[in-house]
Amino acid sequence: MKTMNVGIIGAGWIAEKAAITLNHLSDISCYAIASRSQEKADAFAAQWGCKKAYGSYSALLDDPDVDLVYVATPHSHHYDVTREALLKGKPCLVEKAFMANLRQAKEIVDLAREQRVFIAEAIWTRYQPVVPMVRKLIADGRIGTPRLVTATLGYSMGDKPRIMRPDLCGGALLDLGVYALNFTRMFIDADILSMDGTCWKSETGMDLTNTIQLELSGGIIANLQSSACCVGDNIGVIAGTEGNIIIDNINNPQRVRLSGHDRTFVEEFAVPEQITGYEYQFIACRDALAEGLLEPREMPLEETLYIMQLMDELREKWDVRYPMDE
Repeated sequence: MKTMNVGIIGAGWIAEKAAITLNHLSDISCYAIASRSQEKADAFAAQWGCKKAYGSYSALLDDPDVDLVYVATPHSHHYDVTREALLKGKPCLVEKAFMANLRQAKEIVDLAREQRVFIAEAIWTRYQPVVPMVRKLIADGRIGTPRLVTATLGYSMGDKPRIMRPDLCGGALLDLGVYALNFTRMFIDADILSMDGTCWKSETGMDLTNTIQLELSGGIIANLQSSACCVGDNIGVIAGTEGNIIIDNINNPQRVRLSGHDRTFVEEFAVPEQITGYEYQFIACRDALAEGLLEPREMPLEETLYIMQLMDELREKWDVRYPMDE
């Protein structure tokens, strides 16, 4: 397969992390960058070696040599540019959270299916090799029957606009809580029977710290926390009748530790050395496109929609609103 040319939409720090990653891959290229400012696009291209720099998103989407569009804008700005990309036949990898809400997500997924254009959510943990590793430990009965899942993700982010502003879909849930929900879903094959939670909100009405409780089929409980205003331990634990698995950290696992009865250490598993951890989602997109797939196996679109539904339900409980919810 020829080198896959990636065009990046948005020139923030997530885009920089993607560029670093792409520059270390041999058959996937950091080909183009688009910003709403030509000056900013030119600076990004000069720093990260992009062949093309565009001062508008539309200009990048019109480039026939772009094979995959990576949407790296804030959540609030995913919908319009992704819709335009799909209408122009461009495969898309869209940063988490996929869209602002379930309505937007359904419209985009429906459009992608109607146009028969590939689309994927860039929730990077779903694509990492640690996922099948942990799933196998559970399937092999190494911790017995899972009974309790705990996961925490917290960063002290100050008063960043993308956290504090409703028009940017602020709050901890879409930025951090999405990882805790995905942590549960990607390791526990059980239906969610009920969900509850609470949050502490900013003066702007955004959830800054939240807790989520899930009752799952098979007698499993999940307690999840995320915060944009404190330094969390960022550890996930899957506890079973015969032992537990401790994962550090839940949004980019670095260590997997298996313990038996009485928390006795059994084994530690090495996570493969990374470029940044982003490489796996780009590789998954390349492989899916080569196979002619319209979505990645690692993160099916129905799962993306379900996570968006859960987050909508939580925001409804907490009365956390975005302008695009109206």
